Amino acid sequence: MKKKRYWIIILVLLLAAGGYFGYRWYSLRNAGQQAAVNIQTAQVQEGELSITLNATGTVRSAQSATLYWGTSGTVEKVYVQVGDTVQAGQKLAELAKNTLPQSVISAEADLMAAKKALEELYTNAEVAKATAMSEIATYAEAVRDAQYQLDYFIVPSEQANMSAMEALAVMEERLEAARKAFEPYRLSEYDNTTRQKLKEALDLAQADYDTAVKRLKYEYALQVAKANLAKAQQDYETYKDGPPPDEIAEAQAAITAAEAAMRLAWIEAPFAGVVTKAIPLVGDQVTSNTEAFRIDDLSTLYVDLSVSEVDINQIQIGQAVTITLDALRGKQFQGEVSAVAMVSDSTDYTVTVRLLDASDEVRPGMTSTAEILIQKTEKSLLVPNEAIRYENGNQVVYVVKPGEGVSAVTIQIGASSDSYSQVLSGDLQVGDTILLNTSDVSVARGFFPMMGGGFGGPPPGERRIIRQNTDGNSGGQP
Repeated sequence: MKKKRYWIIILVLLLAAGGYFGYRWYSLRNAGQQAAVNIQTAQVQEGELSITLNATGTVRSAQSATLYWGTSGTVEKVYVQVGDTVQAGQKLAELAKNTLPQSVISAEADLMAAKKALEELYTNAEVAKATAMSEIATYAEAVRDAQYQLDYFIVPSEQANMSAMEALAVMEERLEAARKAFEPYRLSEYDNTTRQKLKEALDLAQADYDTAVKRLKYEYALQVAKANLAKAQQDYETYKDGPPPDEIAEAQAAITAAEAAMRLAWIEAPFAGVVTKAIPLVGDQVTSNTEAFRIDDLSTLYVDLSVSEVDINQIQIGQAVTITLDALRGKQFQGEVSAVAMVSDSTDYTVTVRLLDASDEVRPGMTSTAEILIQKTEKSLLVPNEAIRYENGNQVVYVVKPGEGVSAVTIQIGASSDSYSQVLSGDLQVGDTILLNTSDVSVARGFFPMMGGGFGGPPPGERRIIRQNTDGNSGGQP
């Protein structure tokens, strides 16, 4: 009985141990398989790294204008249709003259009057110029004559320190005093000594007065001659180059207003381009601000892109751009950045791209996707971004070498794209196999030595997931 109990205990212990080790083996097997599934590899490549920025936008023409009727009337003539090429100033359509408002009809007469007024300005300016030249000669001679008379005029010593006006006033006062003194003796029949002295004093006062008057006349004549000469010179300066600018501007404004009123009767192209919309038909009744045509300059097409404020400082004029259009799938067009907005009303900035090889299929308004080439590195080693780990402040990749296992290599990266980074330094060679997204490097360290010398990395550009088979061997699945 005891012996039987002994064997039962041994059997229970064996079953328990078998269950424990079986569970342990099964758990480790599953964990190894799960870890192996997560062990992905890639190879170090060599090449040029293109760093790009994607954005969306809309195609537009170099210039675009929607044209409207400027007045009311009946459409009499339509000269173009959609697709026609037009030149700047070319008439597109015209209203019947007898259906126009009176102000537009009278504009032709107003224009003729305004042009005549401008012509008269120039004619009058020529006459004024010639007159001024003649007057300059005349008044210059008058100035010389007056100056000569004044220069050779003898001023009495007692008047020398007086101005002409002061001398005249003093001499006039003395003359009046001499007259009053002589007056009682004027009718005397006797030529006595007193009367003779008073008469001599009166004659002297009269002579001094006449001298003061003559001096004042000479000075006045000189001033008048100088003033006339200055006026003639001013007139010459005014008209020597034609009518005064303000008078020309006023006359030209009248012409411009009349021409603008006349042009209300038709619509003309503001620039060279293609008619992309044509609405009016002969006989249509239109009013002011009725839409008529759209003109686009298709000689150069642009794409206006929206770029986030986070990326805008990476954009520079001249950067190459690859454009794809939703309406033309499978086709790519090349362009270059031609303008970068300096301000924005939102968090996006407008970047303008000039299309370099647009075909006739590309039309304004088409939705586009752009890939802007921000930077292109020289030929260098490249590793997937998934392979880079950050350990103790260093950038590290794990290299798998057949027969040696997994080892960490410290690297320095340069430029990076969404998928790859440039390796500036580090002990890496083209073709080295590196781990991707390995969460447990210790599992990889324990796994790869089992592969011996038979392990090989995937071809360049491919990734490989290593799976562990149930028999402990390994196999590769691309």
